[in-house]
Amino acid sequence: MKTLQVNIPDNLDISNRELELLLASKLYEDGKLSLGQAAELAGLTKRTFAELLSQYNVSIFNFPADELSSDVKNA
Repeated sequence: MKTLQVNIPDNLDISNRELELLLASKLYEDGKLSLGQAAELAGLTKRTFAELLSQYNVSIFNFPADELSSDVKNA
């Protein structure tokens, strides 16, 4: 696993924990990490991470809109 050091401006009121959660959520949303990988990055269980995603306006159903439309038509 890679380690990253980030310099954050002093006036940005955000904790290291919040940054971890934001990063994990964004990487999951972008499809860079699976739910399990993102949960591990965040230090959470899959269930807890899945529940947390709504706080970041990220859907647990990480499907492209065109695939969803196709699935609905085929249902």
